[in-house]
Amino acid sequence: MIKHLEISSAMLRSKIKQGKIRFGGNEKLKIYGSLHCKSGKRMKRENRIFFSTEEEAIENNFRPCGHCMKTAYKKWTCLTQ
Repeated sequence: MIKHLEISSAMLRSKIKQGKIRFGGNEKLKIYGSLHCKSGKRMKRENRIFFSTEEEAIENNFRPCGHCMKTAYKKWTCLTQ
């Protein structure tokens, strides 16, 4: 888990290119999704956090985004009810 404020733009691009960062999330809302999600692109930098795997996000109690990860979100809603 990497906070956006704790990583330089060049290092962030490098890690994304290398595949070390594959998901982004909102630390306050505890939601994660793809790096290309429109909702994720609108969030404040100080709330943004990055994950290398989906499992890492789930282990940190984040839920899937309802916009970019519809299948995972539907599965999550079934598990929480």
